[in-house]
Amino acid sequence: MPRSLYGRAALILVLPVITLQLVVSIVFVQRHFEDVTEQLSREAARAVNLAIDMARNDQSAFQLGLQPIPVDAAPSQDQRRWYDLTGIVVMRVLHQRVTGLEAIEIPDDSQVILYITSSGQTWRVALARGRASPTNAHQLFVNMVFFGVLMTVIAFLYLRNQLRPITRLADAAEAFGRGRVVRYAPSGATEVRAAGNAFLDMRNRIERHIEQRTMMLSGVSHDLRTPITRLRLGLSLLDHEDREPLEQDVEDMQRLIDTFLDFARGDAETAENEPTDIFDLIHSIIQDGQRAGQAVTIGLLTGEGLVPVRPRALRRAIENLVGNATRYGTKCKVSATLTDKSLRIRVEDDGPGIAPEDRDSALKPFVRLDPARNQDRGSGVGLGLAIAADIARAHGGVLRLGESDELGGLRADIVIAL
Repeated sequence: MPRSLYGRAALILVLPVITLQLVVSIVFVQRHFEDVTEQLSREAARAVNLAIDMARNDQSAFQLGLQPIPVDAAPSQDQRRWYDLTGIVVMRVLHQRVTGLEAIEIPDDSQVILYITSSGQTWRVALARGRASPTNAHQLFVNMVFFGVLMTVIAFLYLRNQLRPITRLADAAEAFGRGRVVRYAPSGATEVRAAGNAFLDMRNRIERHIEQRTMMLSGVSHDLRTPITRLRLGLSLLDHEDREPLEQDVEDMQRLIDTFLDFARGDAETAENEPTDIFDLIHSIIQDGQRAGQAVTIGLLTGEGLVPVRPRALRRAIENLVGNATRYGTKCKVSATLTDKSLRIRVEDDGPGIAPEDRDSALKPFVRLDPARNQDRGSGVGLGLAIAADIARAHGGVLRLGESDELGGLRADIVIAL
């Protein structure tokens, strides 16, 4: 079966037309055309037998188309064109009805040549093809094929117009899944319009939900900044020994709030794609990480060219993966592979990794896998992988977790289809 809706609809349209033409052709050939051919061939056989009898008794009968020939001049077997199907019926009937018939030649559509032996004499008889079979039967097939093709083309045009709204709906849904909002107005049949209106309602609800979530967390962050600032002012009055751990707690609170905002802000869903040199972006991220004291290195970078991505969002996703790798491991390596069909960015570490049964849960927001990660190395709320996964999905890709073959820890792959 074709994979596309257009291909399947075309098959549904074309298959009955072809089947109907085949059935009509077979029925016509077997029940009508073949019967007419047999009837004409029988009449031709009677005329030939009568002409042979007259030729034996009256030499003037040669005017009927009979011509005496030597015995060895007759062909040894019947001859016809391979695609002349009515010739089969003509030959069969004439062999049954004509006395002394040795061979038949049907070289074209204009004549039928018979070789008959009677009373020691071989005769060559030339008949008009129209006396043995209908000569205009092909007109039915030509008309049937012509009008079948014509109506199929017209039906294809209507079919394309009916499927176009479905294609537009699919394009709008795919674009929204990639974080882009394209103009879409429902059109087409009633069912397609209903599906289009349902999609618009769903898209509006999702956009309102994202907007409300962002506004809520932004408001919470704004409300918390004032008490955090007062805490910092109050802590500045304490002695250094008592102030340092409390200030660290305040910094952790500030970082958690910023993380919540990063997750709720949804930059990856609102920004526009830009042609970006992925390798330059990776080099920049690695350099920033090394300046910050992270043990991160560059692996193998294969391919070349610009990729339409959201550089700010993709940078945040890679930085989250690098931050997780350096927090839970001692080494981190970033590599990338760019082909004509896909982009793969790989971040590996030598940490404890994540068990295969926990990898799906690790991509969910606010999930912290204590058995898989050492929480003493840093605080978090389980949003690093969730943010990276959301950014990958916003680019039409996916975040895959596995085990690093080289470093032995976690392997995180951002795979984006181009």
